Amino acid sequence: MWELLRRNTTARIGLGRAGDSLPTSRVLEFAAAHAAARDAVHQHLDVATFLDGLRGVGLGEPVVVRSQAADRGEYLRRPDLGRVPADLALEPVDADIGIVLADGLSPTAVSRHGVGVVSALKEVLALTFSIAPPVVAIGARVALGDHVGAAQRVQTVVVVIGERPGLSVADSVGIYLTHRPRPGRADSERNCVSNIHAAGQSYAGAARVVASLVAGARVLGRSGVDLKDTSRALTD
Repeated sequence: MWELLRRNTTARIGLGRAGDSLPTSRVLEFAAAHAAARDAVHQHLDVATFLDGLRGVGLGEPVVVRSQAADRGEYLRRPDLGRVPADLALEPVDADIGIVLADGLSPTAVSRHGVGVVSALKEVLALTFSIAPPVVAIGARVALGDHVGAAQRVQTVVVVIGERPGLSVADSVGIYLTHRPRPGRADSERNCVSNIHAAGQSYAGAARVVASLVAGARVLGRSGVDLKDTSRALTD
């Protein structure tokens, strides 16, 4: 029974026991997963390699910005500094949508999935909307995207960010969408598509949801709790 269930989840289920404890193999698996999660949090994004991958997507020359967090340690201790850019020298662009790739709490996740996610977003969004050259944000929290979107003067900003690693997945990416971005937007004014990784949400599936949310936000005039995903209804 447990073997069948394990094929459909990365959760730790039916671990068994050895006397009053877990089997040694399960204890070692847990320790390895914990180490992978810690490594994902503290890993630094290889910016040069990442930019090369983004150039191949064909959205223009990527731009790099940094938050006010001086280093990774300060970023983890001071979430507020990760929400504010250190020096945002961005010019307005003639585009509907801005895409920000933020290292977040798992630079490993953005490194592995960021280019693939942006490629999928381009495939569905470029059919209807114009897209600005991507912005790579270092030491960034989600709210830093509001500063980028406001500086670029795009209608909608999409932040692709490394999610907090767990003990089953250390490389999950989330996408946060904010319509009419400006500094000070509340989390309730955003929409999120989460759990994008090999065993979770696919790049293409996430991109379809984002496209639905972008279109809905333009009709509704805002994003957030009042905006719902209609992508599944359109394909039923």
